[in-house]
Amino acid sequence: MKRTLLGLAAATIAGLAVSVPATLMAGPASAGGDFGPDTCLEGYVWREARSGDVVCVTPATRTQTKADNAARASRWSSGPFGPHTCVNGYVWREAFAGDDVCVTPAVRGQAKADNAKAADRRVSARLWISRYTVPPVDNGDGTATSTSVDDIPRLKLNGDHYNVGQVRLYIRYNTGRLYWSGTVSASAHSGYAGGSFGKKTGVFDCSGGGKAANAYAQAQDVVSGRWSPRLPVRVGCAVL
Repeated sequence: MKRTLLGLAAATIAGLAVSVPATLMAGPASAGGDFGPDTCLEGYVWREARSGDVVCVTPATRTQTKADNAARASRWSSGPFGPHTCVNGYVWREAFAGDDVCVTPAVRGQAKADNAKAADRRVSARLWISRYTVPPVDNGDGTATSTSVDDIPRLKLNGDHYNVGQVRLYIRYNTGRLYWSGTVSASAHSGYAGGSFGKKTGVFDCSGGGKAANAYAQAQDVVSGRWSPRLPVRVGCAVL
């Protein structure tokens, strides 16, 4: 059955997305659901130049690809490159190795550009952790307020390859019990693919001294439902 752009959403169980493998999908994957690691950012769909082609492209490019596939036999002739030599004005598309569908040079250039940008158009839901400290507060009278915890690092959650929009953030103990949660708005930033963000949690980093992680951080892209990998952290230490 043909799947529509907004017609599917994967089930989410206990914070883990259960998705349909790409090989079983009958239509393009967009941000309307979690289609696994090949889920496209909002505004993109699978190209489907052949079965299993999950390069993310605009809907217009996908329509062009379908039309070129349908017209391929009419653009072949016997010639120096065999029975699939392109008629005058056309070249092989080369969207993948062995792709001999004949298209205009502009379409071949588009296929090459789409292949190069493929990774940046997926909801990879990358997440990484950095640390920060809270500097003393200037009281405006030549003095500054500081406390004994100001030099203890806190956890900052960072991400890219999300849809532009809301991202939910969680820190849970390894037992699954929630320690901290928050939301952040992912937006476009130079040097980062898709929507990206940085969120200061205020949570103390309790790692160090050979102590094992007792919790994990994770993010969820709200538009698609995709979850980031879990990153181990240590939280809950006593701070005096």
